[in-house]
Amino acid sequence: MTHLPTIRLTGTGPLALATTLALSLAGCAAHSQGPANAMPVDSTNWKRLATKADRDRLRSWRDSWMKALARARIGDAAKIEEQGALFDPDRALSGAVPPSGAYRCRVFKLGAVGTAMAEFTRYPDFHCRIGDGGSTSSFVKLDGAQRPSGLIFHDSPSRAIFLGTLILGDETRQMRYGRDAGRDMIGYVERVGENRWRLVLPAPQFESMLDVIELVPES
Repeated sequence: MTHLPTIRLTGTGPLALATTLALSLAGCAAHSQGPANAMPVDSTNWKRLATKADRDRLRSWRDSWMKALARARIGDAAKIEEQGALFDPDRALSGAVPPSGAYRCRVFKLGAVGTAMAEFTRYPDFHCRIGDGGSTSSFVKLDGAQRPSGLIFHDSPSRAIFLGTLILGDETRQMRYGRDAGRDMIGYVERVGENRWRLVLPAPQFESMLDVIELVPES
């Protein structure tokens, strides 16, 4: 069982306890097909759970997209174009939440932050998994030095919201959401092809102006 990040709310009470339970169940779903649908309605309201800083980052998603895309095109316009719909910020089909299962995921970093990164970086394929939690789903990147892990909230038919934390290096457990702004993550999930999804992370804390994770079923 993978321990997904627990959303930490101010104070205590039924909502805080219920949310902790919901995310623990989602962690079980990340590596199995067991149900994770015992989540209370309150835990599906991502706006109540996200920090103000993360809500601001998500609100400015288009500005982050445009700036990062312009910089990435300077770095390697041909590689941007060959990915087609993946880097079209207005491409969003119905069916935003990927079905549960194993996925091949590719990480793209657009727009360098600092001098150590290129303006466009594509990493080798990794393994990811989507877990079905009913009104929410879980997402975890299973390998690599930087591993986002969290929940996907079913926000609209063409867009879902991701809220989670970043696991680094050889860490085996996530830091609680809200404890360290440098590890908190927010983004959105969209379907951009018949069996192709993306997780977009605007203004990440490390290395780039925008991260795009492509998700394609492994089988």
